[in-house]
Amino acid sequence: MGNRIGLAHLGGVALAVVSGALTNANLRGHTMATPDVVALALYLPIAMVVCGVRSHHIYCRATDWLAEGRPPSPSEQRGVLSLPLREALEGLLPWIAAAVIWGLLDGVYEHSGLAFTLRTSLSIGLGGLAASAIAYLLAERVLRPVFALALAGDVPERAGSLGVRAKLLLSWALGCDVFLVSIGLTFLGRPANRPPSAAAIWFLVASGLVAGFIVLYVAANSLADPLRQLRHAVDRVQRGDLDVDVSVDDAGELGLLQAGFNHMVVGLRERGRLQDLFGRHVGTEVAQQALAAGVALGGERREVSVLFVDLIGSTTLAQTRAPDQVVAMLNRLFGVIVRAVDAEGGWVNKFQGDGALCVFGAPADQPDHARRALRAARTIRRELLALAATQTGLDAAIGVSAGEVVAGNIGAEDRYEYTVTGDPVNEAARLTEEAKTHLGRVLASEEAVARSAGEAQSWVVVDEVTLRGRALATLVFEPNGYEAVRTEVTSA
Repeated sequence: MGNRIGLAHLGGVALAVVSGALTNANLRGHTMATPDVVALALYLPIAMVVCGVRSHHIYCRATDWLAEGRPPSPSEQRGVLSLPLREALEGLLPWIAAAVIWGLLDGVYEHSGLAFTLRTSLSIGLGGLAASAIAYLLAERVLRPVFALALAGDVPERAGSLGVRAKLLLSWALGCDVFLVSIGLTFLGRPANRPPSAAAIWFLVASGLVAGFIVLYVAANSLADPLRQLRHAVDRVQRGDLDVDVSVDDAGELGLLQAGFNHMVVGLRERGRLQDLFGRHVGTEVAQQALAAGVALGGERREVSVLFVDLIGSTTLAQTRAPDQVVAMLNRLFGVIVRAVDAEGGWVNKFQGDGALCVFGAPADQPDHARRALRAARTIRRELLALAATQTGLDAAIGVSAGEVVAGNIGAEDRYEYTVTGDPVNEAARLTEEAKTHLGRVLASEEAVARSAGEAQSWVVVDEVTLRGRALATLVFEPNGYEAVRTEVTSA
């Protein structure tokens, strides 16, 4: 940082010397004399050394917390953020002193006229303004990594930094106005018969173009870099990547924008986690429906298929095995159920102790819900037979029913759940109880098989039973190849 700022001030010195000489050209006796050269040769190195030492001291004091590896205090934070402005203001002091010294030197020692003295002093002052402004923009750009550490993702209310409007106005003033004023100085106090030389005018024009480009380039980059970083971060968020964070390295409006973006992404991450957790608890489709349309108590009539799974011998397992072993077995059972139901587009409505209630046809419409439910039942049975080979004592009964239910949010205003109620739910539970007495462990109602289209050929009538709580007998079906499947898995 020190080298760049030093070069900016040296450029300002060159501009002041040349512009001062050219603005006074064509005026007899108004040229740089030996005292001017001697004073410049002495003053310049002294000012550069003093300013360099002072700048280094200020930087070290402002970043003590960084060297000590700790977060900055509020006062230390403000001290770091105000470094560019302090650098510019303190760097301007030697220029003001030089303007006074040369004004006195020309006016008192060399007995130059007032107009000459004013032109000289103002040329020095304008060169100092340009150099200090460039120094401010360079310091702010170079110190951005330090600002990011000092801000730590947040922007204080009083940061001591220029905002976007102030930076643009500063760039406009120094990239344009300084050199327009310098051109005007060439006419100050001149006799009408001694106009300024064309070389002086064109030099100031060329200097204005070069210095204006440098100032605007540095200022534009100081604004464009954070915006470019934000644009890339927004693109990542639009692609669904929420693992993104922008560095807050500006203490003005851009810093507030950076911090606001980070807060927004944190909120999106939190919302994503809640949505994921919500989906795991109630099912992805139910969660999406709730997020899209909101929630309200009540329900609607729907044609669905219900699949119920219940662990057989759960009481014996709880008495003969450690609780963690029982939980591990249940998790394996539920894992099989979830994978099979998800594969068919169904929804695991709830886990009830050692059982699971699964629904096809709600909340999303599925015209072929019965076929999906029956196919899922066969898959679950097949997977459980394979799992039983390594999990001794694991067995479960499955019941499938179909018909009209009421699907919706049931409960109270502050605690409810999306579920289905109706005769098919009760029938599936009763079929599961009956299935525990059958070898195949899977039973489906006549209504479910009748609605399943091509899936019906994989099922066969096995009995007509009167389910608990019902007056009429129910025709029940089971997969037609369960014995072959059982024999094949057992022998394997």
